[in-house]
Amino acid sequence: MDEAKLRAWRAHKQGLDGSLQGRSAAEILQLTGWARSVAGVGPYLTIQSRGGASRKEIDAALAKAEIHELPSARGCTYVVGAADYALALKVSQGFADESAMKVARKLGVTDKEVATLREKVCSALEKGPMMPDELKQAVGNASRNLGEEGKKKGITTTLPLALGFLQSSGEIRRLPVDGRLDQQRYKYTLWKPNPLAKFSLSQEEAFTELARKFFQWIGPATPAEFQWFSGLGVKTSKDAMAPLKLVPLEGDLLMFEEDRAAFEKFKTPAKPRFVLVSSLDGLNQLRRDIKSLLDPADYEKPVAGDKENKAGAALIDLPSHAIFDRGRLIGLWEYDTVTETIAWMSFIAPDKALKQAVGDMEKFVKEELGDARSFSLDSPKSRAPKIERIRAMQAGGK
Repeated sequence: MDEAKLRAWRAHKQGLDGSLQGRSAAEILQLTGWARSVAGVGPYLTIQSRGGASRKEIDAALAKAEIHELPSARGCTYVVGAADYALALKVSQGFADESAMKVARKLGVTDKEVATLREKVCSALEKGPMMPDELKQAVGNASRNLGEEGKKKGITTTLPLALGFLQSSGEIRRLPVDGRLDQQRYKYTLWKPNPLAKFSLSQEEAFTELARKFFQWIGPATPAEFQWFSGLGVKTSKDAMAPLKLVPLEGDLLMFEEDRAAFEKFKTPAKPRFVLVSSLDGLNQLRRDIKSLLDPADYEKPVAGDKENKAGAALIDLPSHAIFDRGRLIGLWEYDTVTETIAWMSFIAPDKALKQAVGDMEKFVKEELGDARSFSLDSPKSRAPKIERIRAMQAGGK
């Protein structure tokens, strides 16, 4: 297997080769995969790195509901294009919402109680969008506090339970208060028409459609990688994949037959193409196999995490945002809000093109985003040690 070719092919499938420049945010998410959202800059960087859109353009797409943050695969939130709203909601059902309800039942919460609360929430939202505190006041005693025991289990009141079910069923949606994807303040509104109202696929058919998209986005991939992404059990994920008639590339790597034919004709680009993406980019996050993104020469090189790790170790998630070249992981980066610069390190000797790519991303973050936090709890203070280490490694030529 030509690993360099395989890496370049996946970068091509992900649109990191420049082939999607100028495409809309919704098109990019449909063609390359839903963008994992955890109140960080991931969705912005996913769309910008592929299509070149500004933050203003991405926020405008969000405001027009061309893209939206939804409960999706395995119940996790992703930013999804409008064409996939119903599918994303369907495959989310039974994961995070039901998991929370199982815990709540042990605290004495009944299904009937939550059903009543759901009705109260929808009635309240008939008056217009509301913040959580406003909703809590509007539903009154229909929402109750679960005390210290509930707090220990991460469920303070019953209101989030109702909101979770209402979102996965497409009855309501949440809107970022300031219209941005990289924050966690929301208001809720009724979703009319409900995206699921005319969705005809069964749960099993929806899982098959999810599998189809997964292998289109990042194939070749293994059954285990799809199983993780979907959150399904072994048998259910196998059943979901069966109708696709996937063919082997090598070992347990599977792909569509037409993609295999295209892969055989594919030529690894001779010219480097450096892109800076988020730590949750689809290229690494869909499969969660960091080692396959590395050149073997980089396996023993250290990466800048909270503690020293080797790049080729059994890492499944990146410790920082990534720099790729034709699908190869060549470096890591973080944004320093103090100096308003990108701290970065690379496994290769940086040339003019790589420095230019870093400069372009630095300008995008500084002028349009203001920061590049990876997730909700990431902050300039918490990432300071990583920034210091990244700079030390780059200065030392490691």
